[in-house]
Amino acid sequence: MHAPALPHAAPAPLAHEGALAVVKLGGSVIRSGALRGWLDVIASAPGPVVAVPGGGALADEVRSCQRQLGFGDPAAHRMALLAMDQLAWAVAGLRPGLDVGTTEEALRAILDRGRVAVWAPYALVSGRTDMEETWRLTSDSLALWLARQLGASRCSLIKSIPSRPGRVSAQALARDGVLDEAFPAMLAETGVSATLFGSGDQQALAAFLADEAAGGASIE
Repeated sequence: MHAPALPHAAPAPLAHEGALAVVKLGGSVIRSGALRGWLDVIASAPGPVVAVPGGGALADEVRSCQRQLGFGDPAAHRMALLAMDQLAWAVAGLRPGLDVGTTEEALRAILDRGRVAVWAPYALVSGRTDMEETWRLTSDSLALWLARQLGASRCSLIKSIPSRPGRVSAQALARDGVLDEAFPAMLAETGVSATLFGSGDQQALAAFLADEAAGGASIE
């Protein structure tokens, strides 16, 4: 299946200065002791940031429930989106300056107030006819999709994996299960610059978001 076709209308500009960045927090990162350190980096970024928490253990429970009960992928897709919604509220509750947004308008309003927006995707994504409703497309691809919708210049993905600076193949990362299967097609479709950060890369992400250094691994 193909990544969803995307509208190409120019996004409305943000009042907040600086290039907008989308930062995806992997589910394993959310469950780790390093989460607060990553959130400190995100909250300290000089430009506007939208954080996208993965579904983590809650999405894993959806997978388990699907295997036990046998419902289809469209239902599982919506349940996984709700898992992301719940973790968005959890993440935003961990630190001052983080607010949950469910729509493009709400996310932009949060950024215009100079705060970090944390995306709860269900309201914006569920039921879209141009969105693949399978496990091939997860929060990794959704972060790219949101970046394109908001006109973000870049999307950073934080994973609990060893740091790997340089360039990495999106196809290889998808094949190895680091990123979801739909990610390579979504990367090509959106044209958003994607960068991978691993364990211990907090300072590299801070420098990257401040435009002080390249940092991370460029996903191609």
